[in-house]
Amino acid sequence: MGLRGRLFWVFGVALALTATADARIRGFVVEQREASAYKGQSFGEAGRYEWLRGRAYGELDPKDPLNAIITDIQNAPRNSRGLVEYSVTFTMAKPVDMSKASGLLLYDVANRGRIALASSSTNAGALADLFQRGIVVLSSGWEGDIPAAREGIETIALPIAKNADGSSITGPVLVRLSDMPRGSTTLPLARGEGAGFPAPAPAILDSAKASLTRRAAEGTAVVPIRAADWAFADCTKQAFPGEADATKICLKGGFDPAYLYELAYTAKDPQVLGIGFAATRDLNAFFRHADKDDLGAANPVAGKIQWGIARGTSQSGNFLRTFVNLGFNQDESGAIVWDGINPNIATRQLAMNFRFAAVGGAAALYEPGSDGVLWWSDYKDEARHRPEGGLLDRCRASGTCPKVFETFGSFEFWGLRASPDLVGTSADRDIPLPANVRRYFFPGVTHGGGRGGFSTTAPAPPNGCELPANPNPSSDTMRALTAALIEWVTKNTPPPPSVYPRLDRGELVEPTQAALGGPMIPGVPLPDGIINPLYDYDLGPHFRYNDLSGVISMEPPPIKQVLPSLAPRQDADGNEVVGVASTLHQAPLGTYLGWNVTARGFAKGRECGLNGAFVPFAKTRAEREASGDPRLSLEERYKTHDGYVAVVKAATERLVRERFLLKDDAERLVAEASASDVLKK
Repeated sequence: MGLRGRLFWVFGVALALTATADARIRGFVVEQREASAYKGQSFGEAGRYEWLRGRAYGELDPKDPLNAIITDIQNAPRNSRGLVEYSVTFTMAKPVDMSKASGLLLYDVANRGRIALASSSTNAGALADLFQRGIVVLSSGWEGDIPAAREGIETIALPIAKNADGSSITGPVLVRLSDMPRGSTTLPLARGEGAGFPAPAPAILDSAKASLTRRAAEGTAVVPIRAADWAFADCTKQAFPGEADATKICLKGGFDPAYLYELAYTAKDPQVLGIGFAATRDLNAFFRHADKDDLGAANPVAGKIQWGIARGTSQSGNFLRTFVNLGFNQDESGAIVWDGINPNIATRQLAMNFRFAAVGGAAALYEPGSDGVLWWSDYKDEARHRPEGGLLDRCRASGTCPKVFETFGSFEFWGLRASPDLVGTSADRDIPLPANVRRYFFPGVTHGGGRGGFSTTAPAPPNGCELPANPNPSSDTMRALTAALIEWVTKNTPPPPSVYPRLDRGELVEPTQAALGGPMIPGVPLPDGIINPLYDYDLGPHFRYNDLSGVISMEPPPIKQVLPSLAPRQDADGNEVVGVASTLHQAPLGTYLGWNVTARGFAKGRECGLNGAFVPFAKTRAEREASGDPRLSLEERYKTHDGYVAVVKAATERLVRERFLLKDDAERLVAEASASDVLKK
């Protein structure tokens, strides 16, 4: 019996002696501890930090209305007390002297299991702002489709749903395979970002009971492949049909990277993935409120936590949106879990609380995520014939809504379907924001922002993309906004007003060259057709769309219609005109695009991954005229190096006044501009 099994046995014996049947975190074990973490660095008045890593063990009552929303929890195995068990890894960074703690617990949602709390000095630099304030930082596992545990990854152990008679639950699953090495005969059954997450096991290894097709491009004709020409097998050691293998697929003659292959099959034994939401709720509630666990182990932050905030980026930001939508910001005692949240570069819901979900996915074709409610205020989704609803409906009813900072950039419009969040699925009116929500849009940035700097040398294109990488940053603005959210939660200090493009002011338009208003730049593809479309899928009668929960009946799901999407308007340089513009965006060295195009492979000419692009200005008038570039050169704009630095300085002063930039970052940016090569002789 391993450590996990021994601990569940110990907890089970102890709990059998108790009369209560409530569900919560029952116990935790600290498996690693560094009492002088981050090389013993001292963080202001908070002093030194220590680092704890361990595992927590919890139980859920499937009859509790707060848990009943979890898909398949009624089909999960139960212990002798009728409760469903799970365990999660967690990592915590806290002041060694908790009397110096601020009273704030910040939950950092792991993105595909990755955490930022490892005890190295590099991680301390990224977290220094929080540590200087004496904030306790927590991360934990919640995603069940992550591969085997490894260093620096948070995981969760989840039950498998079964039919009442113990037989396997089955259902349809889709796996899409593209850009494989030429000549590959065998590929893993994997889904999600970079196809790095194992797909559910087939219920039967009979290719005649499944379907493999290929297509030359998205939207083109689908060509079936004969069942006799492929197998659930490994052909790396012996020729087709190879050795039977439920984790791989083998194609006679090999895969051609010019095509995309789609495998639809019947899978078995789904994990109860939605438990990840409840586990996060209960772990935060435990550290915030409990004195000790059921075996007497003391909560290391007991009595020292007054407020809770959560932040998540991209996938983990979508986690926060769905967490609130499904009512998990109310713990089982009725208390609020997080007083504030910041879903960053996250404009969809997390595709997790349904059977056989691919949690590690993004926003590719047939990947749900934009199919539930996407807006903070109630909105009637007439285009998709859905009832009125909003992300805050459940927390409003229980009085547990958090204060919300929604932050995102240009790429989210082009690659992650941000448009309906702002103007709905009909794209015909602005959806107002509730009083507890602020929205900040970062114009001209890639997914998560670029590296920054003031260089006239264009960066290399991102891997597989055609245009140079976009350096336009959002990190400086995010640092200031994190401070503002903390002040809003802990001191009720009003944050800066929302800044984002609106339809009623003509700031959102169709995503075409003609409507956007930007220039025609030689050598740069037009944006027409680049934006990731918003599809209206038929996911079947057992899918609850507004909750993004339930069971999908058919894979791939039929597409009923393509819904309209808008994008931010541009100026004469091709730069977006509305939002919390970075210093670099206000002192531009080129055009900063929220999209890039794929240079080669199956998706050639289409939007390139999670990447934006940069098109530098010419240095001189003669250079731009020779190339036919309609945008003014650096020389025509700023005259001299000192002229450029003056524009940077004015931009930083404006951002500091508006509370979108901290003073020390402003000073650093001016110094970087002064040291740059812009118009230096």
